[in-house]
Amino acid sequence: QVQLVESGGGSVQVGGSLTPSCVASGYTNRHFSMAWFRQAPGKEREGLDCVDRVNGTAYHDYLRDRLAISRDFAKDTMYLQIKNLKPDDTAMYFCASNRAPYYGGCATTTAFYDYWGRGTQVTVSS
Repeated sequence: QVQLVESGGGSVQVGGSLTPSCVASGYTNRHFSMAWFRQAPGKEREGLDCVDRVNGTAYHDYLRDRLAISRDFAKDTMYLQIKNLKPDDTAMYFCASNRAPYYGGCATTTAFYDYWGRGTQVTVSS
């Protein structure tokens, strides 16, 4: 069965950076998409960026200067580099993936994905 495990969150000060990672297990091939979401207390889950089976991505313009998603197919791991962290970035960060095989692109909507990790907390203090 597919399992996603996030790590690499933490507590940082404003202006710092973090690179959470997500390890996927249980897949027998690389033909699936993955994505990063975050959810702050009292807010809806927000899609940040995604990466498909050929490394195509779909970030939001308002985050493009501070986020960089990457995927290491050899390690079955996805990363999210977050730079210049702000207090509004404080949230639980989740990774998600869909059933394989999937040969399309990716999306940053929750309904697109079938599997979810338990999240890694990012806290930014001023």
